[in-house]
Amino acid sequence: MYPILLTVVAALIVGLAKSGLKGTSVFAVVCLALAHGSKASTGIMLPLLLAGDVLAIWHYKRHVKWEYLIKCLPAVAIGVVFATWYGKDLNEESFKFWMSLIILCSVVIIIWREWKKFAFVKDSLIVAIPLGLAIGFTTMIGNLAGGLSALYFLATGLDKNDIIGTAAWLFFIINLFKLPFHIFIWKTISVSSFVDNAYLIPVVILGFIIGIYLVKKISEQNYRYFLIGVTTLSALIIIFE
Repeated sequence: MYPILLTVVAALIVGLAKSGLKGTSVFAVVCLALAHGSKASTGIMLPLLLAGDVLAIWHYKRHVKWEYLIKCLPAVAIGVVFATWYGKDLNEESFKFWMSLIILCSVVIIIWREWKKFAFVKDSLIVAIPLGLAIGFTTMIGNLAGGLSALYFLATGLDKNDIIGTAAWLFFIINLFKLPFHIFIWKTISVSSFVDNAYLIPVVILGFIIGIYLVKKISEQNYRYFLIGVTTLSALIIIFE
């Protein structure tokens, strides 16, 4: 009963995260890791994320800034491939520590940017390439790229809906790209696991609907503060999970 409850809660959180409440997906990662183990949970999570991605790209289809995807996607793909090769031998505790440290340092930069009203050079590959590599690596290892993607899109200066819509397409493409690696290399996804996940899709949809309502209630500035706060909390949870 305990693993089932955690899995259902994780599916609900995935829906919330895909609605635009970026950074909250780390709580789903923690729930699934507790219920199924760290590595197995990545395979259970991916189909749920894809279901949420489809909902997100449909709902926010008018809010996509393709130029920002084009800048970071090659680096993201490289990060995914490297993580696939390196993942089996990765020291999980060391990875979580350094990843969290990077996220926290990035949050400090974003807070400073908000405070000083300083804008990164929006078209600069200096932002897109390193964050793209980090997003690809962390999404493959543990589906933990929500916080880093939030930092990337905050750095672009996009408004709330454009952040959500562009991120939706980013993760839909990323998660499709990850699928064969999970099936054929890590073997964390099988036909039976796909079937087992089917009953969770309505829960993802419910979470998405709730999230859409909440996103509409959050102002542009408060949304940015929300991303900063949840990203910081995400890093702390990864450290102490």
